[in-house]
Amino acid sequence: MRKFSSGVIVTDENAEIVSVKDAAFMRLWDLYSPLLTAHQREITDLYFNYDLSLGEIAEQKGVSRQSVSDCLVKCRKQLEDYEEKLGFLTAFDEVNGAFSLYMTRVERWLKKQKEAHPEIQAEIEALENRLKEDEKEQGTERTVF
Repeated sequence: MRKFSSGVIVTDENAEIVSVKDAAFMRLWDLYSPLLTAHQREITDLYFNYDLSLGEIAEQKGVSRQSVSDCLVKCRKQLEDYEEKLGFLTAFDEVNGAFSLYMTRVERWLKKQKEAHPEIQAEIEALENRLKEDEKEQGTERTVF
């Protein structure tokens, strides 16, 4: 069992809810963790990235389990407040969605061009490969093509 900021004790039957909350928190943490104190970053890192329990973190840091729990609650709230005020994650998601839509249109166009112009299929495939390489380099790799 794990206790979260909402006060909900999570057990196996609602573990999926936990993973969704954790994933949402980790997206915020990835973006805004530099705005946390070093102590807050370390506690959240140990809990979410190293999957240590409250007790294990408390023992390692020489504090109470309650202070670790309070820190996690405070950090979650802080990160949510940063997003509410700054909106970087929302903006990123919008740009990422637009990029994905653009790439889908490019892929469809390339497919039509290959069908309509088999004589330049090799050049189109070279372009597709170059797009895949660029996506890998930029960390925006997709599975389509």
